[in-house]
Amino acid sequence: MKRVTVALVTVALAAGLLVALSGVASAREAEPYAAEQKGLPPLPAEIKQRKRLNIAVKCDSPPFGYIGARSQSAGFDVEIAKWFSRFAFGKSNRVTYTCVTTPAREPALTTGRVDMVIATFTYTADRDTRIDFSRAYYKATGRLLVANNSPIRTIADIAGKTVVTTSGSIYDRWMKNCFKDTKVLVTDSFTNALIAFRDGRADALMWDDTVLLGIAVTDRNYKLTNDLFLPLPYGIGIKQGNTALKRWMDSRLNLMKKRDLFMPILRNTVPPAQVAPFSKNILRPKQNFGYTQGDSTTQCS
Repeated sequence: MKRVTVALVTVALAAGLLVALSGVASAREAEPYAAEQKGLPPLPAEIKQRKRLNIAVKCDSPPFGYIGARSQSAGFDVEIAKWFSRFAFGKSNRVTYTCVTTPAREPALTTGRVDMVIATFTYTADRDTRIDFSRAYYKATGRLLVANNSPIRTIADIAGKTVVTTSGSIYDRWMKNCFKDTKVLVTDSFTNALIAFRDGRADALMWDDTVLLGIAVTDRNYKLTNDLFLPLPYGIGIKQGNTALKRWMDSRLNLMKKRDLFMPILRNTVPPAQVAPFSKNILRPKQNFGYTQGDSTTQCS
């Protein structure tokens, strides 16, 4: 009986210690942000009362958004969501993630399913008429993924070819506007676009640089062409008119820029050899960029 009692006490003490340590860890996680956020715009009351952020992310676009080894959301955009959670609640896990495809991003906002969309969301003047965006946080560039033996060397070579991308993306509109001799195959998700390309239904896959880089690095059958096009930054989408949330997001993105927090995120999400070239695409203390005026998808030269 004494042994049972001692065992129970030991378990209780261990559990208490774990709780205490957890509390210390949580406190440490929250410590650096309270002082730095003094004077910054407050979190909207509705989200503060909920004690949780609802954020839509990509689940099929590594390294920005994907499902990791533990069946959890992971990637560059997900790490930004975790920082928002720290800024809002002192812990990185106060986020409910919703997987979205490219065409489902706007409806997720307009129907109120999520507070924000951090999902390789390129700003365009057209999208800005229906939703609002945070300040720019990543400067994406379009690229082409082709087979190693492909005759496609530059964007000029896609005439008469079939190029796959996703429905509702800037690449879908740009090719249809500017490459009349190119057959554009569109799918509802990046995963399906990649499958179509690998199945031989398309001669090239057009998408964002970092996403295609991950495929080229891991699959030696494919490569990226050298030319760059449509250098359009990503922003975080929110419901139109939610000025309080926009002020909160912009101020925290600026804080991340000031503290150079995008750099460690980049190091943890792209291959080591690509950290230096892609470091030019992120916000840094002495590196800044904004949105391009006008609609680049209608500019064909």
